[in-house]
Amino acid sequence: MVTWKTLNKLLFIYLQAAPDNIIVGSHVWIEDPKLAWIDGEVTRISGKDVHVWTTNGKTVVTNMSQVFPKDTEAPPGGVDDMTKLSYLHEPGVLQNLATRYELNEIYTYTGNILIAVNPFQRLPHLYDTHMMEQYKGAAFGELSPHVFAVADAAYRAMVKEGKSNSILVSGESGAGKTETTKMLMRYLAFLGGRSGVEGRTVEQQVLESNPVLEAFGNAKTVRNNNSSRFGKFVEIQFDKSGRISGAAIRTYLLERSRVCQISDPERNYHCFYLLCAAPAEDKEKYKLGSPKSFHYLNQSKCYELDGVNDAHEYLETRRAMDIVGIGEEEQEAIFRVVAAILHLGNIEFAKGAEIDSSKIKDDKSRFHLDTTAELLRCDPTNLEDALIKRVMVTPEEIITRTLDPENAVGSRDALAKTLYSRLFDWIVEKINVSIGQDPDSKSIIGVLDIYGFESFKCNSFEQFCINFTNEKLQQHFNQHVFKMEQEEYTKEEIDWSYIEFVDNQDVLDLIEKKPGGIISLLDEACMFPKSTHETFAQKLYQTFKNNKRFIKPKLSRTDFTILHYAGEVNYQANQFLDKNKDYVIAEHQAVMTASKCPFVMGLFTPLKEESSKSSKFSSIGARFKLQLQSLMETLSVTEPHYIRCVKPNNVLKPAIFENVNIIQQLRCGGVLEAIRISCAGYPTRRAFYEFLNRFGLLAPEILDENYDDKVACQMILDRKGLKGYQIGKTKVFLRAGQMAELDARRAEVLGNAARIIQRQIRTHIARKEFISLRKAAMELQSYIRGNKARGMFEQLRREASAVKIQKNFRLFVARKFYIRKRSSAITLQTGLRAMAARNGFRFRKQTKAAITIQSHWRCYQARSYYRRLQKATIVTQCGWRCRVARRELRNLKMAARETGALKEAKDKLEKRVEELTWRLQLEKRLRTDLEEAKSQEVAKLHNALNAMQSRVEEANALVVKEREAARKAIQEAPPVIKETPVVVEDTEKIRSFTARVEKLEALLLSQRQAAEEAKQACAVAESQKEQLCKKLENSEKKVDQLQDSVQRLEEKVSNLESENQVLRQQALAISPTAKALALRPKTTIIQRTPENGSIPHSETRRTPDTMLALPSTRESENEDKPQRSLNEKQQDIQDMLLKCVAQDLGFSGGKPVAASLIYKCLLQWRSFEVERTSIFDRIIQAIGSAIEAQDNNDVLSYWLSNSTTLLLLLQRTLKATGAASLTPQRRRSTSSSLFGRVSQGFRGSPQSAGFSFLNGRVLGGLEELRQVEAKYPALLFKQQLTAFLEKIYGMIRDNLKKEISPLIGLCIQAPRTSRAGLAKGRAQANAMAQQALIAHWQSIVRSLDSCLKTMRANYVPAFLVRKVFTQIFSFINVQLFNSLLLRRECCSFSNGEYVKTGLAELEQWCHDATEEFVGPAWEELKHIRQAVGFLVIHQKPKKALKEITTDLCPVLSIQQLYRISTMYWDDKYGTHSVSSEVISNMRVMMTEDTNNAVSSSFLLDDDSSIPFTVDDISKSMQQVEVAEIEPPPLIRENSGFSFLQRTD
Repeated sequence: MVTWKTLNKLLFIYLQAAPDNIIVGSHVWIEDPKLAWIDGEVTRISGKDVHVWTTNGKTVVTNMSQVFPKDTEAPPGGVDDMTKLSYLHEPGVLQNLATRYELNEIYTYTGNILIAVNPFQRLPHLYDTHMMEQYKGAAFGELSPHVFAVADAAYRAMVKEGKSNSILVSGESGAGKTETTKMLMRYLAFLGGRSGVEGRTVEQQVLESNPVLEAFGNAKTVRNNNSSRFGKFVEIQFDKSGRISGAAIRTYLLERSRVCQISDPERNYHCFYLLCAAPAEDKEKYKLGSPKSFHYLNQSKCYELDGVNDAHEYLETRRAMDIVGIGEEEQEAIFRVVAAILHLGNIEFAKGAEIDSSKIKDDKSRFHLDTTAELLRCDPTNLEDALIKRVMVTPEEIITRTLDPENAVGSRDALAKTLYSRLFDWIVEKINVSIGQDPDSKSIIGVLDIYGFESFKCNSFEQFCINFTNEKLQQHFNQHVFKMEQEEYTKEEIDWSYIEFVDNQDVLDLIEKKPGGIISLLDEACMFPKSTHETFAQKLYQTFKNNKRFIKPKLSRTDFTILHYAGEVNYQANQFLDKNKDYVIAEHQAVMTASKCPFVMGLFTPLKEESSKSSKFSSIGARFKLQLQSLMETLSVTEPHYIRCVKPNNVLKPAIFENVNIIQQLRCGGVLEAIRISCAGYPTRRAFYEFLNRFGLLAPEILDENYDDKVACQMILDRKGLKGYQIGKTKVFLRAGQMAELDARRAEVLGNAARIIQRQIRTHIARKEFISLRKAAMELQSYIRGNKARGMFEQLRREASAVKIQKNFRLFVARKFYIRKRSSAITLQTGLRAMAARNGFRFRKQTKAAITIQSHWRCYQARSYYRRLQKATIVTQCGWRCRVARRELRNLKMAARETGALKEAKDKLEKRVEELTWRLQLEKRLRTDLEEAKSQEVAKLHNALNAMQSRVEEANALVVKEREAARKAIQEAPPVIKETPVVVEDTEKIRSFTARVEKLEALLLSQRQAAEEAKQACAVAESQKEQLCKKLENSEKKVDQLQDSVQRLEEKVSNLESENQVLRQQALAISPTAKALALRPKTTIIQRTPENGSIPHSETRRTPDTMLALPSTRESENEDKPQRSLNEKQQDIQDMLLKCVAQDLGFSGGKPVAASLIYKCLLQWRSFEVERTSIFDRIIQAIGSAIEAQDNNDVLSYWLSNSTTLLLLLQRTLKATGAASLTPQRRRSTSSSLFGRVSQGFRGSPQSAGFSFLNGRVLGGLEELRQVEAKYPALLFKQQLTAFLEKIYGMIRDNLKKEISPLIGLCIQAPRTSRAGLAKGRAQANAMAQQALIAHWQSIVRSLDSCLKTMRANYVPAFLVRKVFTQIFSFINVQLFNSLLLRRECCSFSNGEYVKTGLAELEQWCHDATEEFVGPAWEELKHIRQAVGFLVIHQKPKKALKEITTDLCPVLSIQQLYRISTMYWDDKYGTHSVSSEVISNMRVMMTEDTNNAVSSSFLLDDDSSIPFTVDDISKSMQQVEVAEIEPPPLIRENSGFSFLQRTD
């Protein structure tokens, strides 16, 4: 029998492969039993048989119709959207997923469907906040595939169109559906999040409910240890502004039959096992034991899960229930119901005394019955009657009958399933109440997490319901895919009316049709008491014997097979009837309603349909069908988005890709079904540019003409005789098989070209070989001729040599005879002369020896004396040096301790400065003493050396004198009378003298060595002296620096303390304690008036409250008159100043006039020293109004320069006074923020302005900066000015970012050159295209240059200019680098060249702008520079990992290098990325980083903070001068500003 699967596959093969396109040498895919598909090369074609040499080294013979073409030009890293595949077939899809999975690219698009392959490892860099920022607002498909892109598309569609959207997440157990759902909710909360109850967001509350739902709704299955046995639809509600306003969790299709029946090796729901592992007191309370002792749990031998501690999970579940709002009493009630269900399952029944009756089997069952009744708080007798008895109401009477044991067991199980189902529904409802819902919400985004298609070895009623659900969802999915295809065709304006849509409605009719569907027949069988699974199966066989989707197995009487969209599934009908029964029995309802537990009673509140039709039969299948219908109705009113989760292997480990498993999941997930729908239309779509780039060589003459791209594509297709294709607005649409035909013809053209090249190469090689042979023959001939000539020459040379040898030999013999005779004569003469010379020499030697002995003896005596003297000198020197060295060491240690002590607390700084000063003086004295001691020591050493030298000279003189005396004595000696004795005496004297001379020589040598040692010691002492002097100088410098730092710190600390005290006292002024202060005596400030003269400082006079309570009306009037006049005059002067400052006053000598004017006026009026004034607020308000035009960088730069100068002047002028004198006697402004005070004036008395002049008489001029004790308003003004400075700086920087941001988006990817660049001889067009490539970069350079000129024209400090451009270049680096890593089309060779050219433009601009204004900005581009450098290098496969990480890209992290290496593709030369070994090593290093908790994010963050402080600016500008300014015309004639006039 031909199955639907086989027909589907044949259709697939027919659509995708044409036999005419397969030739010898073609690369193809063929089926493989182990790998699913394997690639190879066609070696021979015999009719319909094809011989393929596979990559595993085998030759396979297969039918031509079972061969699929392979795209040899597919990118090595795969494509991110599989609709871009040249061949959209099953092996192509599988290969693309495997390639991307190997590179850790777990997400892939198929149109607008996202396929997510579970990596089974943590990839936190894919889901951090920065990644969310990248996908926020990005068009779908613009960036790499991601779950965030799907969520963003759903959110944008909801906001723009106002229509609800849904995201359907499907896949089998372990595919990652739950994690994907969590990521979706995280991103949706990121887009529209708001704070939820108790500070938790709605998304957090939904996630916190997961442990509870998993405990009561998840169980272990064959394929997954934590499989969701219910469908979950998370409905996130949004308000009109797109903010999350609520959420709800809808659950569907809970697998209720699992409560009573499980198969080995599966488990029941987790909550049962958690309760059995609860603490001992809980288990004793619920009378629980081991899971093995309960019938509902021991049907399977699996009781524990690997790596899961049920006791710990129980406590975690209780904690989670606390979080979601389930109280302690409700938790107790919940677990009582769970324990009651376990005890209920252990109640067994036996036959009763009557026929077809039953009773409780034994005492054990009675115990479980009583325990169940105790836990449910109901009467045991009533519970027993409800289990084994039924009441039938007739018009005549009420009949009570007893159930047989089998029906009693069914009644027991029905009660258990009802209890658990109601309990689960209550928990879900409680969670929804805790989260909170918005009844006014009009837009929602629903996230559906539901189990996928299941096909096991044994498939029961649960798999039947699950697969029925997936059939429904697949129909919805197919309709959506077909709709998307229609929209694509309509958008491209092509005809698609003849494309047929294949639906699975026949399978749905088989299952759910009324009457006659499988569910209807099942319900009908359940209603008859005598029905069995055999009768039910026979009914199915008879009803559906002619249905092509229903198959009856040959060797089974109860099994049946349904041909689903994902394949055939064989179901065992043995337990269908038992698992389908699900009606609430009236007796059960009555017992539970009568329970004394409010919780249990609330679970069994009668529903409307149950109260009206209490006796009507209900089944799980019917309820399942209704819930599914409700789900489909919800999905039908939303715009769907699909995510298909795939589990790559069954061992749940990373880096393992099982092809057969993946193919099965793709079929079950409907992905291949969507591809089949696409293949029914136009599976291959290519943009005009890509089509011409690939197939333009089929008709090069068309490219040479200046045709439009669309016309050129059509001409090429018509010329090749293709039919059925269509030309859209931007793409070429090809029917199935046409891409292979074009590739075959392209391969033929390339083959012909290759043959021409080979022919030319062979000709070249043959000619080259002929030329080399001819050259070799000529060389051989010349060699032979030369060899013959050399032979003749050698013979002549030998003859001449023989004659010369004979001549020279005769000469040698004669000369040898002569020399022998001459030598004999000379030897004889020499011997005679030597004998005479030795006799004379012996006499002279004896005489000289006597003299030498005498000299050595005298020398010995001198040396002995010198050695004793030297030894004493050395001992003295060593003692003195040790003493001096120890003293110096102590001094150095003391200095080091004192230097380190400078870092102590601020309260000891003054004392330590004094100590440092004292120690410095002490060190100077020590240094002076040391220098004196060293000089004395050196003088002593010089004196000793001179003495030694003089003694040596004296000894030498004595020796000379003794020699002369001995010589004279010998000469004057009388003649020898007694020869023999004299000789003996002379010999003894000579010996004694010789010994003495030797001793003297030794003494002299030792004295010289001592002198040399003394010189060396002197040199060492000199070097030590120089080192100590240098150390002392360094110490003095450090001490000076530390003193300066201490002084600055003291000033800063004092200022901060004073400011803090002022702020505290100001806060105290408006606090309740101010009432107590009001009771103190009030003060009156006496003003400077013409009556009391000029008073330098205001005087205060305390006046009792009693005196102030009765003021004289006349006195008050006399006091108010001068105050009002002074107020009006001061107000006019302030208004004139502010009006003048509001104008653009320009600059004088590079200094801003406005800042200097404000500073001089405030300093002259002594506004810094008054306690109340409004001038500061008015100045701040004027600056704020001037910078309202945030887009005008010229105005912002002008005020940035003025603010900086004014702030530095304040920084170096103001100093805070003591807290006691700074207490302001006025009420604080009600605004607590810094800028809130800008718009509120300080309402003060007339003296608040603090002018120090009267009647136009100026008190003094301003020549230099001087310290002023500032009051609270001045300190507040300084803080406000600092905030404005940072604000203006940020506005300039952000304006520049806003200006260049769209240009950066155009700069990251090289624009495609026109088709004219494909043809030859287009030099002018290429030059124009190259010019267009750098146009965007030049626009960025112009923006930077314009900003630089603006800031320089306004004399903005170079320090701030450097900071601006450093942050701007950092922004450029972040944007370019992140875009490079997120968009694969940017990681190409040509794009690297393009970006490198643009970076060269930026480098040239940095060079022209000079380092003064640019600083280290160029270094901020190090990431993109190294990444681009890596893209454009050649021979990447030869580069080792060490060379890449240390030489080429030392700044880039291993995650970034891995990302670039895997995404790289060469669109210019077709080269490959780094070797697979390097990729593997990178993956290992990333795994180690992940295990070591190292951040694995590969994206960069943009720093938008303020990168400087006021101190930094102050240090960068060493000298701040107040410019001598010419008063502006507006205030020049005003006497109040006469102090601004220049004086000679």
